[in-house]
Amino acid sequence: MNADQKMRQSTSASAYGARAGTAAGSGAGDGEPPGRVRRFWSERRVPAGIVSLVIAAVSGLLLYDVAAVRSGRHALGWRDWLAGELASRPLDSAWIMGGAALLAALGVWMVILAMAPGLRGLLPMRAPGPEPGPEAEGAVRAGIDRTSAGLVLRDRAMEVSGVRSARVDVGRRRIRARALAHFRDLDEVRADLDAALHEGIRQLGLARQPALSVRVRRSAKSKG
Repeated sequence: MNADQKMRQSTSASAYGARAGTAAGSGAGDGEPPGRVRRFWSERRVPAGIVSLVIAAVSGLLLYDVAAVRSGRHALGWRDWLAGELASRPLDSAWIMGGAALLAALGVWMVILAMAPGLRGLLPMRAPGPEPGPEAEGAVRAGIDRTSAGLVLRDRAMEVSGVRSARVDVGRRRIRARALAHFRDLDEVRADLDAALHEGIRQLGLARQPALSVRVRRSAKSKG
């Protein structure tokens, strides 16, 4: 008996927006493109404070060493060693090229982190008004944690007849649902699960409509 005979599965992938727009009684605004809602930005107080302290400490050390040299004292040992290494090593040295590449990559990474909003685990929700607009944006903003949204959708999936266990992974652009069925036809379970999850996503009120991927499987033991 091969693997195909031991396990059957039914899959589907659909966009939430098209399904929600055709659902009866979905409420005003469903099926229409929601107003632009920006993601939550992390304040980054702790990282910014750590970077500021490190830069202040390095700058203070350099200023002290420069002032000491100007006053007739010898430079610090690490500065003499660094100056000697930079003067003796050629620019095409592996250590020089590797260090420059590492510093450049670190700088690019820090710039990307500074420009990114952060808080990837928090999904923004639609504004309560008909149109968010610039006036309503500064009033009340709501969001839901991706883990909490996954738990809510998993509970909705467990209410579908024939589903024995389910797992829902919520991403920023796609929601993946995996379920194990122990009775009923797999296509029927998948269709009911797809409808239940679409309704659950609609009730979450997310600002950005994610795509939904549903997969239902059953092992040979469950078929017997």
